Amino acid sequence: MFHDRLDAGRTLGRVLAEEPVSDAPVVLGLPRGGVVVAAVVAERLRAQLDVIGVRKLGLPGHEQFAIGALGEDGVVVYDRETIDRVGLSQESLAIVEHGQHLALDRRLGALRPHREPVPISGRNVVIVDDGVATGQTARAAIAVARARGAAHVTFAAPVGSERAVGELEQIADRVVVPIVSAQFSAVSHWYDDFHEVTDDDVASLLDAVRSAHAVSSVRR
Repeated sequence: MFHDRLDAGRTLGRVLAEEPVSDAPVVLGLPRGGVVVAAVVAERLRAQLDVIGVRKLGLPGHEQFAIGALGEDGVVVYDRETIDRVGLSQESLAIVEHGQHLALDRRLGALRPHREPVPISGRNVVIVDDGVATGQTARAAIAVARARGAAHVTFAAPVGSERAVGELEQIADRVVVPIVSAQFSAVSHWYDDFHEVTDDDVASLLDAVRSAHAVSSVRR
């Protein structure tokens, strides 16, 4: 159990620092709670911090049940086995995708109102979330990083399901999840405090970390 996302970030940061990918990776947090964990990790690794835009695709009527995910640059990943099992039509899937694309655009507009994404082409990136249950948004984030030319992609989270971690190990260069559980129901169950993080919280955190990183870079 972790007290909160800051506590989880400290644990994850320590583990990542033991075997660093490079001297200066880019840490990319999944909105919204993942960015809080990522900020602590970035501080520990002395790395740049940015957000990577992804959205879960939820089953109509049961939106918390993931059937895939989409990300920036038109990236879409599907859980085809689940989609076929529930008999979701292509028309219904297209409606879900359209709605989530609009929601992602709105979120990125709020999180990056006056700035471009941190360039990651040819760089080592560490994608961070506050936990991984199905792994759908993590898969989309990894696909976005690959499409943008990342040289090496690490996915990291404080806790995750055994199945999701195993699947992510097939597509990421490295997966770091200190706690892996075969009995996994929800990420929130691993935290004492798992309060909702808002877009404003994330935007303020990104601004604060970037300012601190800029000052630190000048001093070095």
